[in-house]
Amino acid sequence: MSLRRTAALTALTTLGAGAAAVVAGRYAATAALRPSSPHSPPAGFEGPQLTVHATAAGQVTLTRSLVSQLPGTYALTGPGRHAVVGTVLDVPSSADTVVRRLERVDRGRLAAGDRVRLTPQLHTGNPGDALGLEYADVEVPGELGPLPAWYLPALRDVWVIAVHGLGATREHAMNVLPFLNAMGLPVLVPAYRGDPGAPRSPDGSAHLGDSEWRDLDAAVRHALGRGARGVVLYGWSTGATMALRAAAESPVRDFLTGLILDSPVLDWRATLRALAGARHVPAALLPLAVRAAQGRARLRPELHSELNDPGALRLPTLVLHGPGDAVAPWGPSRELAERRPDLVSLHIVGQAPHAAMWNADPQGYEEALRRFLTPLM
Repeated sequence: MSLRRTAALTALTTLGAGAAAVVAGRYAATAALRPSSPHSPPAGFEGPQLTVHATAAGQVTLTRSLVSQLPGTYALTGPGRHAVVGTVLDVPSSADTVVRRLERVDRGRLAAGDRVRLTPQLHTGNPGDALGLEYADVEVPGELGPLPAWYLPALRDVWVIAVHGLGATREHAMNVLPFLNAMGLPVLVPAYRGDPGAPRSPDGSAHLGDSEWRDLDAAVRHALGRGARGVVLYGWSTGATMALRAAAESPVRDFLTGLILDSPVLDWRATLRALAGARHVPAALLPLAVRAAQGRARLRPELHSELNDPGALRLPTLVLHGPGDAVAPWGPSRELAERRPDLVSLHIVGQAPHAAMWNADPQGYEEALRRFLTPLM
């Protein structure tokens, strides 16, 4: 148990009820709103680590769990190691283990006894080294200071701006960069406040997209200043929330031509509860976590209704989501698609954790992207 968690629990028993609530709420809010880090797992992948039990040619044996049995393609990460695993193999295994196809080992090695985590971020580094794609490191002038970004050139004049979400980094976007590049679409992948290499928020806290969207607005202006005729915003998790906010409030929103929302956070209260719980906040503290995080992140109560207002949409929108998301409930996504069938297409992905819709079904996911993007090009 971490020292901070121990301190919060001790406060519940040694302080008065009011003081204990303050201490516990602050602890829970800090856990729920922890900024992105390359050393922490993305939201939805924060459960117990897996043990590597054995390796063989093209195979790795892992602790059997709901996470290790997920269908699709994922990465295994740990100190000094990064590997990519594919489908679960139909080979003999014990009741406590599962065997997956080992696609490649990018860094370090896998050995019996290693402790690893599953993550949807398949690639590390930059698009040139990891994918062999032409790219440039650029800076976007942001509200709080310069924002590092990757720019991948292509022939068309409709750009895609891709922004990651909770607990992830811009490496997450590399899963789909080969596909977007093959379609001839220039792509900008910016960091935003709180990311490694980007300015911190003044209060040091994440805001679930409610302030971060202004950095996305800066990225749109950057694209327009470099020849973009139109911009498609592509966001995962709170990156999707940022895209919705920019589409509603950006002064340059008339240049936006479409939205792609993967696992959008449309019910921030439910997401805060899920985040705090996944980061080991005791169940008794979850109501405090939501209230404290709301105050710390300055989340307006009306934000929930704004994000879920079907009448506010003005752009063609593709939502990629599914019932397996335990961080951002998919019910609001389904309702949005049902209420705005003229603008919203919903691509449902089963057995996919939060922001891992591509990982669970890359071919189906990319076909949905193709059908959506082609008329916008």
